[in-house]
Amino acid sequence: MTTTTTFAFEALSPDGTVRKGKIQSESRDAAASALSGQSLVPLSLEATGTGMRKELSLPQLRGRTTVKDLAVLARQFASMTSAGLTLLRALTILSEQTEKPKLRAALKTVSQDVQEGSTLSTAMARHPDHFPALMVNMVRAGESGGFLDDALSRIASMYEADASLRGKIKGAMTYPVIVLIFSFLLGTGVIIFIVPIFEKMFKQLGGELPLPTQIMVNLSHNMWWLMPLGIVLMIFGLRGYKHAVRRNAAFRLKVDRFKLRVPVFGPLFTKIAISRWARTLGTLLAVGVPIIRALEIVGGTAGNAVIAEAMKDVQAAVRVGSPISRPLAKQDMFPNMVVQMMEVGEQTGQTSQMLEKVADFYDDEVDTATESLTSALEPLMVVLLGAVIGVMVVCLYLPMFSVYQHIQSN
Repeated sequence: MTTTTTFAFEALSPDGTVRKGKIQSESRDAAASALSGQSLVPLSLEATGTGMRKELSLPQLRGRTTVKDLAVLARQFASMTSAGLTLLRALTILSEQTEKPKLRAALKTVSQDVQEGSTLSTAMARHPDHFPALMVNMVRAGESGGFLDDALSRIASMYEADASLRGKIKGAMTYPVIVLIFSFLLGTGVIIFIVPIFEKMFKQLGGELPLPTQIMVNLSHNMWWLMPLGIVLMIFGLRGYKHAVRRNAAFRLKVDRFKLRVPVFGPLFTKIAISRWARTLGTLLAVGVPIIRALEIVGGTAGNAVIAEAMKDVQAAVRVGSPISRPLAKQDMFPNMVVQMMEVGEQTGQTSQMLEKVADFYDDEVDTATESLTSALEPLMVVLLGAVIGVMVVCLYLPMFSVYQHIQSN
């Protein structure tokens, strides 16, 4: 039996107005086709009633432009320009319907700059917090080659794939994080509320507390300052770590190398990095960005300092006439399969297509790895939660033996 899903849509009508509504269809693609059959250009399609899978958004975090925002923006932009709307009209509609105030302000400024004679890529480059260099360079290539619609469509596909990849990773880590938070809250609640009750009972019965129980009692007495101190240290520790990663290139390189070598998670991080690198480089080359510039951009947007360092070596070799595959083979993190596909792509003149196939392959590998990781982590988290509860129960009931001996001696 075929199931249907209700999608909330925003679409552009033939007269240039934006229409909103809901449509039931078997899939997102089918819903988009149905809207196109009604002479409407789909701008956004979101499944309704997704329950726990619905994304939560905090007001203070709504100012940051995310990969998902860029994917939606590029897809809407491509749909409107391919439908025949002028650049200014499309920018105006985008600035009116975006929900994030900072992104809306940036789009309005871009629209004003374009109206005053600036190119779209130049106007976007003035807002690096909202439009990354990757997107700006692809737009510039599309403008130079006269295929801005195709460039925007490729940008949308690239960011959609990236957002999907990030979503899968977050989905795989949701359950372990929830269990860890629950374990922490459970332990804190026992120490604050339960341990004092047992302490009073032990004092009344007499006897000396075993070391594990005494540690829990001491924690209970000092929790009023230990917990705030721990939270403050964690906050400042995370801020210091993020600051060091952003500002200290050597530290970031060490961290990223460590990530790739971590047992279990290291292979997953490697696959994610290669997938992102291949898709980004393939898209840049497909829209006509010069190869030297593409290698420079992909090094900064791969999300891993190890790849960024590797791209510097590749870029230096390509400058003197070497094909990408030759210096790429000298980099340890790129498997032979990637190097061989790059070599075939260069020999057949289909480098961008080969890179897209590499990205698709590693996306599938990431899917498999995250599913396996989730399946392995679920029982481990249950064991961890059980261990936390078991340790606390044992610590609380250990004094019963000394109390029993004390009663017998009396």
